[in-house]
Amino acid sequence: MSEPVVLRNPQVSRADAALLSAEVSDALFTPADCTAAGAVIRGWPAYAPTPLRSLDDLASETGVGAIYYKDESGRFGLGSFKALGGAFAVSTLLADFVEQRTGFRPTPSAIAAGDYRDIAADFPVASATAGNHGRSVAWGAQMFGCPCVIYISSGVGEGRARAIARYGAKVVRVAGDYDESVRVAAADAAANAWTVVSDTSYPGYMEIPRRVMLGYTVAMDEVAQQLDHPPTHMIVPAGVGGLAAAAAAASLFNWGDSRPRLIIVEPEVADCLFQSAVAGRVTRALGPLGSQMLGLDCGEPSPIAWGVLSRLADDFVLVSDAAALDAMRRLNRASAGGGATIEAGECAGAGLTVLLEAATRPGLAASLGLDRQSRVLLIGTEGHTDPEACRRILAAGSAASS
Repeated sequence: MSEPVVLRNPQVSRADAALLSAEVSDALFTPADCTAAGAVIRGWPAYAPTPLRSLDDLASETGVGAIYYKDESGRFGLGSFKALGGAFAVSTLLADFVEQRTGFRPTPSAIAAGDYRDIAADFPVASATAGNHGRSVAWGAQMFGCPCVIYISSGVGEGRARAIARYGAKVVRVAGDYDESVRVAAADAAANAWTVVSDTSYPGYMEIPRRVMLGYTVAMDEVAQQLDHPPTHMIVPAGVGGLAAAAAAASLFNWGDSRPRLIIVEPEVADCLFQSAVAGRVTRALGPLGSQMLGLDCGEPSPIAWGVLSRLADDFVLVSDAAALDAMRRLNRASAGGGATIEAGECAGAGLTVLLEAATRPGLAASLGLDRQSRVLLIGTEGHTDPEACRRILAAGSAASS
């Protein structure tokens, strides 16, 4: 098991929060955009804020003052924070299409109620996914009445494929990794006049990923309401960087100069953001990919996400799969207070990995400013969205400890 690798971001800015907020508003979205997205999503059936759990035993063990775990495992029954992004983008894109057809803008509640299903039937959407984003797009498409095609790479398990198909989407498997599935989805969509709803951006394709990321800010707005004061640190797992950039922007909007230190954590074999920080520009991962943290196994960062993270991320940390899966097992055994239990998937343990590793490596803790005064926010990105894979991982841990 290799040790974590840490890079202090040489481009990070701790300038006046108002100036940084203006930069982010120009580059990505505004606080008013976040408020509007929240109003849309809170109007969906079965909306409820996900819990913010206190992990007191793990805080004591890792030598920090508090750990707050934003538990996204119950989000809309889809099992991850991704439920917020893809479906929100589909809803706004369909509203645009209805307005083009009819001349007037439908209300979000009418879209959510399926009032425009006859028009939605002429608005096919497509996406590439490692599992959770595609499920969100498929769920939104089914709720609003859009045809949907989802592309998955060769490494995506059948459990995730079935979960996507359950929402009425056609699932297409692509030979190759996640980045290849993105390319194939884009090519097929162009040939068939479908709208690609991707959570990663690329040259010429920026607006829709921006909307996906805007949906993610709802989770951070909930955190701001659930806490009496901002955390000192926020550790966010990252693949292409969409959640991390959305969390960075929302924390700046909500907490200003008191925003927490932002630590980005990636698999050591999928280090595209780390390498971008080293190079000072968007850069591919060095390795061949292959992380078991499938949602983080991305070789190319999202340019619009990197534009925000280059300014707002304080640190980048690479962790091994072995350490992250051990942390996942710890979360599934953790006491969250009040008798609550945690259902954590493969990616959800990445943030805790940093704290567990720092607890045994004083140099790592010092480099990240972690001590007994630290109040750390972890984003529990997913539950058991691939139950079969999670059972294998948890069982492997039990066998190893017996």
